[in-house]
Amino acid sequence: MSLNFEEVRLSLPHIELAAHLYGPEDGQPLIALHGWLDNAASFARLAPKLSGMRIVALDFAGHGHSDHRPPGASYAIWDYAHDVLQVAEQFGWQRFSLLGHSMGAIVSVLLAGAMPERVERLALIDGLIPYTGEPDSAPQKLGEALKAQLALAGKSKPVYAEFARAVEARMRGVGAVSREAAELLAQRGLMPVPGGYTWRTDSRLTLPSPLRLTQAHAMAFVRALQCPVKLIMAEQGMLFAQPSFKALLGDLPLEVISLPGGHHLHLDDEAGAQLVADCCKAFLRAS
Repeated sequence: MSLNFEEVRLSLPHIELAAHLYGPEDGQPLIALHGWLDNAASFARLAPKLSGMRIVALDFAGHGHSDHRPPGASYAIWDYAHDVLQVAEQFGWQRFSLLGHSMGAIVSVLLAGAMPERVERLALIDGLIPYTGEPDSAPQKLGEALKAQLALAGKSKPVYAEFARAVEARMRGVGAVSREAAELLAQRGLMPVPGGYTWRTDSRLTLPSPLRLTQAHAMAFVRALQCPVKLIMAEQGMLFAQPSFKALLGDLPLEVISLPGGHHLHLDDEAGAQLVADCCKAFLRAS
């Protein structure tokens, strides 16, 4: 596996983000967006296989080596879309493509639906729309979120005496991953503390959402997409596990491909990464 990338820090007007840069400076612009609680290492296997692309694999705010949002701020999913747009501005990219996994795919759809004039192509890996909520549940959900915010000050992150124990915990986490994938994510996601290691991620990322888009809201972003879209669904992933999801795909403006593997099929092993690359490479480089 090639780890030929450049580590950079991007000073945006409102926050500083970390990223891995892959490919030639004159390659086609592509911003790669990882999933919830992951980091830029999510693309360590895939990005080197996408030759001819200039890839900015971000650590989202609160993840990896990126800054946490300031006290009192939250991690609304649409705020990530603003971060990504600011990254494109910093690189001087008026048009660019997006490669998103899971939450990164959702952010990609929100940004491309809201600003179709900026996004050239979308490649989505096992993600499309956020978990949704309906109006009658909104008061209850907000109450749960507010209580969780109050309780957060009394909680602490887990500390693992050994790196290997953190890797094993990540293997069993949300979107279970292979050992090699967990090691890659942990190498970037852990930091030393007294007694061992803990995750760099902002604890606020685990709080419940105070407000969710309705399904009608979420699908409006998908239907607003104007660029070519390719959705890769993992056969043992999270989308296949949602019985109602396939019904949503009927008349949507996107190409859907199913590949063997789990939710992190692009990272779990080289074979899965190659399958995803084979699906994405020509698509992303098409003019």
